[in-house]
This record gives sequence, structure tokens and C-alpha cells, in this order.
Amino acid sequence: MTGATAQAITITRVYDAPRELVWKAWTEPGRLAQWWGKRGWSTPLSSITLDVRPGGTFRLNSISDADGSEMPLDSVYREVVEPERLSFGDASAGATVTFTDLGDGRTEMTFRTTMHGSDELRARAEGGLASAFDRLAEQLA
Repeated sequence: MTGATAQAITITRVYDAPRELVWKAWTEPGRLAQWWGKRGWSTPLSSITLDVRPGGTFRLNSISDADGSEMPLDSVYREVVEPERLSFGDASAGATVTFTDLGDGRTEMTFRTTMHGSDELRARAEGGLASAFDRLAEQLA
């Protein structure tokens, strides 16, 4: 792939929700199904498997509402520190999400990942993640 390089993506959001609730949104299938994926995509509850422990499965399948195309995620939890940090990935890539209690019922979530690809692919990935995290804010409201 021309222009393929390792590129970091970091997205930080502050949610008006307690850290425990943001943690549950990431670790309970019924909650994850409500927000995972960019707008215009859905993640059926039946496609989600979360075994939230180091070495456990993190698997789901997002489906485009427009054309039915699929975007599966088949990953393994590398680190689980409830309710502070989740790390997951496969042999080629991974992500870490940290949850910081800001007090007053607010939580800062920082999502970090490194991907290999073009600048265009990175921009699309970052846009999709930002859209999903907007949906998470709506679910937490």
C-alpha cells in the first residue's frame, strides 16, 4: 500500500456521566450495542461477545444501514483495570481506553490506537471513531 505508515489516533472526550457508567457502556453488550459504530451503522446485540478479562474475547460486527456491508471486530482484551483502563487488540493492532473520574459526575475518556495505512484511511477511521463517541455521549445523557 503506497503511503502506508504507522499512525496514532488519540481522541479525548469528557462525558457528563460517572466513570462507572462510562465503563459499563464499554463492557456490557446491551449498552455497547446502543452506540458502537459511526452514524448509519448498527451493531446487533447478537453479534457481541465480551469476556472482559485479560485474554478474553472482544468480538462484534457492525453493519451499514445503507448497504448491509459489515465491519467485524475480533479482538482480545490485553489489560482490564476496572473502571480505569481497557486495552484490546489483535496481532497487528491495538487500542487503549482510559477513564478518568473528573468529579461532579463527569468522566474523561481517552481512546488511543495505532493503525497502519494511508492518511486517507486514518482520516476515515478517526471520523468513524468520533461519530461513535458522539453516539456514546447521547446514550450516556
